[in-house]
Amino acid sequence: MKQICVIGLGYIGLPTAIIFANHGFQVHGMDVNEEVVQQLNHKQLHIEEPGLQEALADVVDSGHLTFTTQPVEADVFIIAVPSPITEDKTANLDYVRSATESIVPYVQSGSLVVLESTVPPRTVEDVMLPVLEQTGLSIGSELYVAHSPERVIPGKIFKELEANDRIVGGISEESAKRTKDIYQTFVQGDIHLTDATTAEMVKVMENTYRDVNIAFANELAKMSEEIGINVWEAIRLANYHPRVNIHQPGPGVGGHCIAVDPWFLAEQQPDIARMITLARTTNDDMPVFTADKIWQIVHEDYQVAQPKVALLGLSFKGNVDDMRESPSLKVMEHLNQIRMNYTVYDPHIADIRVPHQVTDRHDAIAGADIVVVLTDHDQFQTYNPAEIGEMMKHKIVLDTKNCLPEADWRAAGFDFIRLGDTKNR
Repeated sequence: MKQICVIGLGYIGLPTAIIFANHGFQVHGMDVNEEVVQQLNHKQLHIEEPGLQEALADVVDSGHLTFTTQPVEADVFIIAVPSPITEDKTANLDYVRSATESIVPYVQSGSLVVLESTVPPRTVEDVMLPVLEQTGLSIGSELYVAHSPERVIPGKIFKELEANDRIVGGISEESAKRTKDIYQTFVQGDIHLTDATTAEMVKVMENTYRDVNIAFANELAKMSEEIGINVWEAIRLANYHPRVNIHQPGPGVGGHCIAVDPWFLAEQQPDIARMITLARTTNDDMPVFTADKIWQIVHEDYQVAQPKVALLGLSFKGNVDDMRESPSLKVMEHLNQIRMNYTVYDPHIADIRVPHQVTDRHDAIAGADIVVVLTDHDQFQTYNPAEIGEMMKHKIVLDTKNCLPEADWRAAGFDFIRLGDTKNR
């Protein structure tokens, strides 16, 4: 099984295609976005990921990786397309369904179809298999199907694709075995076999666990502000207990997994998934809490009539350009609703993607009354507070990610405010 066709060339599909090509497979990448395909054929990236540019150039130059907007015949088809949620918090599986339909004319007897997208349990059984039955091939004996969800984070995708354990769920034992065989060519971690629905459930469980834990941390942060302690210090001390691992609070939860996947469970079993729904709602409310906190600081504490807010960070996590479900977008949305003037800057995003965005740090901060850190980019930690203060009307900084060196900012004359911390204010 040497020929692989990867459907979807985003944050997961493209690195997956590259790593298979780098391990001797002949890989064809397919995406419906013509601009993306054209860029990749010219060895130009549309996403940011350390090491991706060099790896892309190597496999394209070697001839092991090609790109078009149509699938091709292959031994293995890997589907890595988005599985977003709709406005009413239900799963949109149109991309998975369309991707499956697109490969039907190219599937042959003996082909393997692997879904990597994170999806609600039973998506393989209820969405993909009815489409694949149109091939006329016997599912499980002539056409093999499996789910093997990615378990990586942006910024460390290549490292984690190789190092992390992998879950493989087949619709038959042979499907799981064949899937393990191809991933074993580069995966250094253990590969655990199960059925497709269990594999789907495992991935959603992993991200829901983290979402519930973060919601707990966010509630602790709100409580700590009322009690008069530093929640970051309290969490650090609590985590010295050998069986405690409390996550970190923040202005909300973003990304393509944690902010989305718990809704897959809440949608399927709303009467049972009450804690899951509450946690998701808690985290979804944090951007509003953050925006209201900004308003309270500048209007009530400092009584600034027409304040300017400088937001630092658009991506959902540090040191990447990924804006999917970013809390920053929701903070901005609420600032619009309460009619606050703001600019937003992100050193990892050079192109203009949203209103009020600027591509120069000076333009964002000049004349601002408060700087608000929404993303923990390493670059923000290196800023000179004295230099920043000279650009501003008022020296106020709100650190929602606990990433700035507090002593340096206080020494430069800033009122240093941290989410979840009134002990030091």
